[in-house]
Amino acid sequence: MGHREELLAAARRLLEEKGYAHITARDLVAASDTNLHSIGYHFGSKAGLLNTAISEVFEEWTDKLASIAMAEPAVPPIERGRRAWTAMLDSLPASRALLLSYVEALAQAERTESLREQFAAHYRRCRAKVAELVARSLADGTAPDDPRCQAVASFVIAICDGLAVQWLLDPAGAPTSEQLTAGLEAMWAASFPGA
Repeated sequence: MGHREELLAAARRLLEEKGYAHITARDLVAASDTNLHSIGYHFGSKAGLLNTAISEVFEEWTDKLASIAMAEPAVPPIERGRRAWTAMLDSLPASRALLLSYVEALAQAERTESLREQFAAHYRRCRAKVAELVARSLADGTAPDDPRCQAVASFVIAICDGLAVQWLLDPAGAPTSEQLTAGLEAMWAASFPGA
């Protein structure tokens, strides 16, 4: 494993152990057995490294939820959404520390244009991935760049992010997968009548 991979592995561990706001560059160097120069060389800054690690974690999480949603080809789109949201809700307790780090990082991104762009790029990739899943779920030749697929993808991501924040603040009061499914059914019916 090279310095880049060692730094990313260390960042992921520290995000869970210490949280985004409390990690220093020296913590990253000590945990990765690398040097300060490697952070700048590979990621531009400590924040660049931490945000890359967070993005990787959440892209892996998105891929995991997508594989659950798409596991059975004959399942209708609403059921795919229900399965993904149920899996997401089930995974939140184990992901709490990383979710908190993500929220801390978002607050910092407002003050640093390069970090804001890094997160914006993450959301663009995520939207494209989810729009592709929406198009595949329709199985009628609708393209992922169809405005309806893009709108559904944006909606799903907004729900997931909002649900995660609600769960962080009030796990017992956060919406259930059944409540989310009812909302998804209404949105899907309005976007794709007859689908």
